[in-house]
Formats: sequence, C-alpha cells, structure tokens
Amino acid sequence: MGKRQNNGRVLTVRPTDILEKEHRIIEQVISCLEKMTDLSGKQKKLDCDSAREMIEFFRAFADRFHHAKEEKHLFACLESHGMPREGGPTGVMMMEHDLGRGFVGEMDAAVFAYEKGDAAALGDFGAASRAYVSLLREHIQKEDHCLFAMVNENLSDEEQARLLAEFLAEERQCLGDKPSDYYSKKAAALGERFQVTLGSFTGCAASCCHSETGACGG
Repeated sequence: MGKRQNNGRVLTVRPTDILEKEHRIIEQVISCLEKMTDLSGKQKKLDCDSAREMIEFFRAFADRFHHAKEEKHLFACLESHGMPREGGPTGVMMMEHDLGRGFVGEMDAAVFAYEKGDAAALGDFGAASRAYVSLLREHIQKEDHCLFAMVNENLSDEEQARLLAEFLAEERQCLGDKPSDYYSKKAAALGERFQVTLGSFTGCAASCCHSETGACGG
C-alpha cells in the first residue's frame, strides 16, 4: 500500500513499518547468537555472560516489546476482518511465538546447568540456540513477505492509524523510564562485540503463513 489519502491526511508510517524495523534489530541479535554458538562449539566453552544478555534481549524485546504488538493488537485486528485463528496465519504465528519462548527457556536452563558444572549443557545450549535461530529467521520472513502484505491490503487508513496508536501505547508501557532507543543500543552493542552489523542477514522468503497450503489466505 502506498500513501493513501484519508480525510485530508497522508498515512506515512504504517504499523508494519515499525514491526519490520524491529525485525532487523532482532535479526542482528539472532546473528550474534549464531556466531556465539559456533564459537562456543569450537572452543568447547560457553560465553555465559553474552548468552544471558541475548536471552534477556529476546525475552524483553523480541517477546514483550515486539510480539506483544502483534498478539495483542495486530492479530486481533486481522481476526476482526474474518481471518480465522484456528488453522490460519495468526494461529501459525502464535504457535511459532510459543515455540520460540520454549527454545529461549531451554537456552536459559542450559546456561544455568553449565554454570553448575554440567558439561553436557553446552550441547543442550547449542541445540536450542540453533533451533531458535532457524525458527525466528523463517518466522520473520513469513511476516515480512506474507502477513504484513495482508495487513496493508485489508486495513483501512483509519484502522492503520488506530493500530499505530495502540503500538505506541504498548511501547510506552513496555519501556517505562527507558529511552526509546534502549533495545536498539543493546543490539548494537552485541553486534559490535560479535561483528554483526544491522541488516547483515538477508534471507529469502520462506513458505507463507498458512500451515497447510502455504497460501497467503486464511
């Protein structure tokens, strides 16, 4: 959708623009996680401090900050247009959010076990990390190339403006007294540590959002 006129106003920022920008930040930390996991496997030693930083980032930014916008607001808006959750795109996205939370929990448990002296936890961390990296990259591609197109094709400018306001309110609640660039700076610091620049990962479009047919429709 281009800039559409609505009651004399021009919609220049769409809710999906915000989500896509957040995807690039998440991808930066995902690439850091991948590099750290590869290095840990070669050195047979887990960088627990970096691992904890990334786990906190994924829980605070990817989940509470980013996924909250989708689950509380975007998906509900799409479903109000008749898109079914059961077997539909939003249901698939919700399922993948839950899978991701599980993998992050497994990484957290592995770090704790490793620090307690469980050498096998290094392998457990690597398995959960690689599963999370693969899941999130494919998940982001589905949203960027399929789900967000549906949003911009089906929502009016009034609905988009309302959704944008909901997003901004969600951000304010999540950030509290933190500055607006708090999480992007966290990602940048990790990127500098692991030599991963913003937007350095460029994946190809994965299969679309529908779990059975691969079609964009619900």
